[in-house]
Amino acid sequence: MDVMLIALLFTAGIAGGIINALAGGATLITFPVMLAAGLTPVLANASNAVAVAPGHLLAAYADREKLPAADTQLFISLLLCVVGGVLGALLLLTLPDRLFVLPVPALIAFATLLFAFAPAISAWAERRRAGADASRMHGFAALGAASIYGGFFGAGLGVILTAVLSLAEPNDIRKVKVLKNLLATAVSLAAITIFIVQGAVQWRETLIMLSGALIGGYVGGLLVRILPAYIVRWFVIVAGIVMTIVYARRYWF
Repeated sequence: MDVMLIALLFTAGIAGGIINALAGGATLITFPVMLAAGLTPVLANASNAVAVAPGHLLAAYADREKLPAADTQLFISLLLCVVGGVLGALLLLTLPDRLFVLPVPALIAFATLLFAFAPAISAWAERRRAGADASRMHGFAALGAASIYGGFFGAGLGVILTAVLSLAEPNDIRKVKVLKNLLATAVSLAAITIFIVQGAVQWRETLIMLSGALIGGYVGGLLVRILPAYIVRWFVIVAGIVMTIVYARRYWF
């Protein structure tokens, strides 16, 4: 393998790990690099998922004092993420390359808007809420849908999960980020298990990018602890806008 390609894969892994820890959206960088390495879109997506998955877990560990209590709600959330990740991965492997990316720009754009207006939406929902149980069920439904998407492609999963979680915790961005990383880990591990079993991972490129993503994920988790909340929030919004434009130009025009 070319030295420049090795350096590109490793550097993309570091950048992706940091970005995933802060806001999500590492695939904006890592997926195109996998394509540049010569992988087909489906193989690039599966290999990319394996490469960036550990970064979520390291980021959550780096800010572990903000991890939620191990209660029933967390258990259900993790279970939904695992089931959704498996379903999304199976869906990906049944589709031809040219079809699996078509809905991505619209999903990322919606997630970005949801996150940007999360405090206002949360306040409105609080006024209109019929009951806590109904609100919790809606949250679980949104989390399940996000997990299926994450197993299917994963680009913007961090933005989508952050948006969903921000509806419940609009004013504690650090708590949202660490929970986002934990749930993204569950989605990713479920999906990559399917990819590995089905032989959809190109290990040479994956391991190079993975080594960089491990470093970047831990660094990003530390940065979340010291960056002001408004900077992280705007970083998420800008990342979502950029991802929407890039993927729309790539797959729609």
